Amino acid sequence: MTDNPSVAANAATLAGIIECLLFVAGEPLTAKELAKTTETDEVAVHVAVRLLRDRYAESGLQVVEIARGYQMATRPEFASAVAKLLAPHANRLSRPALETVTIIAYRQPCTQAEVEAIRGVASDGVLKTLTEREMIVEAGRRQTPGRPILYSTTDHFLHYFGLSELSDLPLLDEDEMEAREIAAANDDAAAHTALVAAGVE
Repeated sequence: MTDNPSVAANAATLAGIIECLLFVAGEPLTAKELAKTTETDEVAVHVAVRLLRDRYAESGLQVVEIARGYQMATRPEFASAVAKLLAPHANRLSRPALETVTIIAYRQPCTQAEVEAIRGVASDGVLKTLTEREMIVEAGRRQTPGRPILYSTTDHFLHYFGLSELSDLPLLDEDEMEAREIAAANDDAAAHTALVAAGVE
């Protein structure tokens, strides 16, 4: 930090402002967005966020970096208590939706046919639901006969699963995944493997 009282005071004030912004925001805010809103720069924002993290070190809340932005969140060790309050109202993904979005996350961009080859069932309705919930987005078309739509995940997907970047997804053995795909027409084990790897079961 700094020994300059004026700079320290400014950082503390900025931390308080950012705390308010994160508290009222319904989604993660990037350093760029915070800098623009507070009329500062991204370096000052990062310093302020570090102050906030120190401030919440002994709290049930924390400032997390998620979906390439910052957000106020509860600590995982208190998740069971929070779940008891929110579970009846949680807008959760169904198992078919979880299977589908997990496959897309690992294979993106991929087509509906590729998803169905792994799941072994039709997935058009699930893809429509995931698109409406902004978990996936059309990412162009594959240059093959019929030019099928390609699907990729969105920042909402990262937010839902508590990921900062796609690189945070658990590593999945490529050979194992390909072997599962071959057997997927008669076996849903591939989707099960992907779900376990993604930590959604």
